[in-house]
Amino acid sequence: MGEIRIIGGQWKRSKLPVPDAPGLRPTGDRVRETLFNWLGQTLTGWQVLDAFAGSGALGFEAASREAAAVVMLERDAKLAASLRACQQRLKASAVEVHTTDALGWMRAAPRGRFDLILLDPPFAAQLHATAIAAALPLLAPDGLLYVEGPEASEPPAGFLTWKQGRAGAVHYQVFRRDDNPAP
Repeated sequence: MGEIRIIGGQWKRSKLPVPDAPGLRPTGDRVRETLFNWLGQTLTGWQVLDAFAGSGALGFEAASREAAAVVMLERDAKLAASLRACQQRLKASAVEVHTTDALGWMRAAPRGRFDLILLDPPFAAQLHATAIAAALPLLAPDGLLYVEGPEASEPPAGFLTWKQGRAGAVHYQVFRRDDNPAP
């Protein structure tokens, strides 16, 4: 088992375990730092969905930066238990962890709830297009969609790429609605 650190906010330098699990690839420090520089260092009041939580690096980073609520979805029971253990250790009351299939959960969830949706599905599963389609209805009118994958994704209809980057084999981008001014 490895570990990564939260890079900003109230839990800066806190360690998160990275269990040995097939396909688990936590978002690296450089990518997380860039993402949260784009979003701003605090997310006070934001409702955040971390749809393929894995190690929880993205979701705990958002919670550390004062998001009002962070919903983490993880299908693997061992990984979900690790997320709950971190939630308890950090006393992260804004975080809720669900052991569930992210796609099914998103398809059944109430619409328009989230200010930020974090999508980093396992690269080998080739779920990016399906995950984006399932996530879009859950965005608040001015919400942002973060997508991380092995290649850049085209923005969905009615959206544009607000920010994008690449770190090694990882492409990452933030989509916003065409009529949504940048935060």
